[in-house]
Amino acid sequence: MGTDSRAAGALLARARTLHLQTGNLLNWGRLRKKCPSTHSEEEFPDVLECTVSHAVEKINPDEREEMKVSAKLFIVGSNSSSSTRNAVDMACSVLGVAQLDSVIIASPPIEDGVNLSLEHLRPYWEELENLVQSKKIVAIGTSDLDKTQLEQLYQWAQVKPNSNQVNLASCCVMPPDLTAFAKQFDIQLLTHNDPKELLSEASFQEALQESIPDIQAHEWVPLWLLRYSVIVKSRGIIKSKGYILQAKRRGS
Repeated sequence: MGTDSRAAGALLARARTLHLQTGNLLNWGRLRKKCPSTHSEEEFPDVLECTVSHAVEKINPDEREEMKVSAKLFIVGSNSSSSTRNAVDMACSVLGVAQLDSVIIASPPIEDGVNLSLEHLRPYWEELENLVQSKKIVAIGTSDLDKTQLEQLYQWAQVKPNSNQVNLASCCVMPPDLTAFAKQFDIQLLTHNDPKELLSEASFQEALQESIPDIQAHEWVPLWLLRYSVIVKSRGIIKSKGYILQAKRRGS
């Protein structure tokens, strides 16, 4: 095991929270990914920040109005709505902005055989509404809701969804009833090709164990994963895209 891996293992053994940041993935082709070395092995932070630091790319304040900053939030192993605020705050910090233009929340995890209902989505949506009201987000949207689910959310919500993503791999064409409802209430229907489970607890632990062999990977649970993109409005060109993840040690 290399020096970087040993140092990371020592830090991770004492930490309770892990933050992973990819930086701008468009910069990865010319970088060598390194394990973070911002802390010496004599210092054991409670929150361990793991960042591909040379790939981090904040938005120039003078160019902010020219950019559209969007994010999609995947809740993985958390039943706390505070994950929503944590994810948005971290995204704003990473990108150097005060506000995200849009945030779409993927359907939260539910037990096998259980249909997604408003009750599952409500706590996360309420936190998104708070973030809109505090001007951290401009617009909020959903993913993979059918017409009934979207209608229930729309009728209940104070801040209405302005978009709903549909995975065409599962339905081939936009469902007519969903299309009609979205048109009536000015909800934009978007498409995506994300897998049903973008990140699982098992796949995260496997990757963590492979990267740092000398740790107890099963002790770590991913809470959420946020994917962001920065697009030049006038040209439709992706300037930056990346991921941010938060994980916690069990029982902490």
